[in-house]
Amino acid sequence: MSEATIPIQVEDLRAKASRELESVPDLDGLEAWRITYTGRRGQLTQLLRGLGALPSEERREAGAVANAVRAALEESLAEREDQLKRAAMEASLSADAIDVTMPGWPVPKGGLHITTRIVREICSAFASMGFTTVEGPEVEWDTYNFEKLNIPKGHPARDMWATLWIDHIDEDGEHPMLLRTHTSPMQARIMEATEPPVRVVVPGRCYRYEATDPTHEWHFYQIEGLAVDRGITLADLKGTLYEFARRIFGSERKVRFRCDYFPFVEPGVDMSIDCFLCDGVGCRVCQDTGWIEIMGAGMVHPQVLENVGYDPNIYTGFAFGMGPERVAMLKYGIEDIRLFYANDLRFLRQFA
Repeated sequence: MSEATIPIQVEDLRAKASRELESVPDLDGLEAWRITYTGRRGQLTQLLRGLGALPSEERREAGAVANAVRAALEESLAEREDQLKRAAMEASLSADAIDVTMPGWPVPKGGLHITTRIVREICSAFASMGFTTVEGPEVEWDTYNFEKLNIPKGHPARDMWATLWIDHIDEDGEHPMLLRTHTSPMQARIMEATEPPVRVVVPGRCYRYEATDPTHEWHFYQIEGLAVDRGITLADLKGTLYEFARRIFGSERKVRFRCDYFPFVEPGVDMSIDCFLCDGVGCRVCQDTGWIEIMGAGMVHPQVLENVGYDPNIYTGFAFGMGPERVAMLKYGIEDIRLFYANDLRFLRQFA
């Protein structure tokens, strides 16, 4: 092998390799090309191994030519690899391109819980009649939950509320803190902080230590209402609640009031509406009475007014309380109160 032969063979190899490189279609083919020509056992490598048989001077010059060809081929390899990668990326982007004229993927939407919706609906009905919505603490003092509402210690009326007491003992060895059993404590709190006239509704969660069943839960929402001013009478209470019932249950609803007992009102009444399922004829929902009780109410007891510093000879007022879950059960035909807090999306999505 002569010095003149080596460069000719190298140049021929270069030309052949360059032609094939231009037609390589993908990265896998590019790797096969590299192994064939510039790999450890490639054609160019095998050719360079023949340089050892040349004289020293000839070997040096032939080696320079061969190394220049290797460098050129490796540079061409890198350029071709870059071209193929860019082409692959462009093809991928083209395949994943977004058609802005197509509708987007549906986005799951949340909704208000049925209890939240009915609470807002009730508060909105009273807001249109001049009532302000306020909230209060769920951990309450015995003083506000019972004492100021005309329910002193030892009074039989306390048995009406299955109370959850907080593990906190005062200096007298008493448990003065509890999870509020109703929202009525806000009657005393609001009147202590406000000069008449007062018109508020108080939504919030309450707690009672009792077994659960289709109509009872150990935690539930309640909405308290209070109006205090000069000259308020039972007629004002009846008119307000009658308007509320019409707005929530429909303008055709009939309303019935009957005497009832609550320690913090005198006189006390319960309010019922005619059954919207049977129109007062009698059915399973109304237990064949034609009426459905929805709340308790009455005129604020004079002792409660005195407890908060109001003069009962000057001011009178009315109060009412209802369970929004019960209102929702009646309005939407829900048969089990436990469904409200079971987190079953099949149930909740009906009202989203």
